Amino acid sequence: MKTNYYFFLLILLLLSACTKTEADILEEQEAVQTEFSNPNILLIIADDMGLDATPGYDIGNVKPNMPNLVSMMNNGIRFTNLWSAPLCSPTRAGMLTGKYGFRTGVTSVGRTLSTSETSIHSYLDAMNSGYSHAVIGKWHLGDRQDTQHPNIIGVENYSGMLSGTVNSYFNWDFVENMQSTVSTEYSTTKLTDLAIDWIGDQSQPWFLWLAYNAPHTPFHLPPNDLHSQGVLPSDEASIAANPLPYYLAMLEAMDSEMGRLFDALRPEDKDNTIIIFVGDNGTPNQVVQTYNRRRAKNSIYQGGIHVPMVISGSNVTRKGVEDNALIGTIDLFATIAALAGEDITSINDSKNFTSLLNTSGVSVRDYLYSEVGTSTSTLDYTLRDSQYKLMKFSDGNEALYDLMNDPMEEINLLNASQLPLSDAASAAKLGLEAEYTRIIQ
Repeated sequence: MKTNYYFFLLILLLLSACTKTEADILEEQEAVQTEFSNPNILLIIADDMGLDATPGYDIGNVKPNMPNLVSMMNNGIRFTNLWSAPLCSPTRAGMLTGKYGFRTGVTSVGRTLSTSETSIHSYLDAMNSGYSHAVIGKWHLGDRQDTQHPNIIGVENYSGMLSGTVNSYFNWDFVENMQSTVSTEYSTTKLTDLAIDWIGDQSQPWFLWLAYNAPHTPFHLPPNDLHSQGVLPSDEASIAANPLPYYLAMLEAMDSEMGRLFDALRPEDKDNTIIIFVGDNGTPNQVVQTYNRRRAKNSIYQGGIHVPMVISGSNVTRKGVEDNALIGTIDLFATIAALAGEDITSINDSKNFTSLLNTSGVSVRDYLYSEVGTSTSTLDYTLRDSQYKLMKFSDGNEALYDLMNDPMEEINLLNASQLPLSDAASAAKLGLEAEYTRIIQ
């Protein structure tokens, strides 16, 4: 009798499952959507990584082996028209505040971001998002002796290095709980350990800004188990003579540690985490490929500001695709706020591009802007639309490039030999100049 009872119960359960109404199914789908409506947000920033050093992009001849980043590309979106600032501090300040550098005063390295600015972390708190948040890794937005600066500007938990670079990846100044000590653990590994530990302690939605200092100088040989560049001499003379394989090894070490972080996520975190990987500016001129060495990091040419971004994970339904929309790293402010539940289209200079995570062909911006300079009154600046790029330099020179037909910026259309401009180029130049006027007002 007992066997018959369980058999009858099983039949009832099967019948119930087979007779679900459309409303039942819709309700279940809505429940799943609600569960993932406030995903954990993991923002990974690589330091000095241009397109030429990134797998999946067609610039650069020698690529690092980065299977974890490639897996993100295969399971998400590879963005092909992302602009940053040409240097790390302005890019980070822009992401942190959603403002262009001339508004915050951070247009170059060595500038302190005012604590009166509203950071994305303060903004999440002000909107009662329910997110815990942390910054782990490179800060470079204040005095390297000011261990309180990240916390005063709104970061709940900070640990890492305050300076723009370290003297050694194996011996570096480490700040945690507003106290400075010295770490002798390989920095890429140490930052990953900190990230794993912090995520493991969270019991509510979280936002982690993980800023590796790799692959920034000093070029060096990482631990052998973290890269696949083979046996390389580790003396300074060998590194200086041929830095590229060491730079690639540093990228591979970062990717290895990213994989360890991904593997350490709890199943519930892995299913409900969106991962954003981005470079902060172009490749250093010592190791740049394809681009002119004078047009790499620190310049407003494409080699200095055209950087990779890959997004995958929760809330990303587009898989294994590239997207050509115009986006700036500055747009991460509004986008992260939107992912955290804020109904926002734009804020300050930042645009929300979450629609691109699910839909192709969406226009977020008509123009991009970037700048660099030691003074906000003497800037090199540039703007682009879908085809043309205008550059104006503090010495009075200017250039106009047709990026669609001249992506390496070899033909300045404003040179005498190229004049007069075509009607399309002339209209584009006027439009770009008008956009600059709108931006600075």
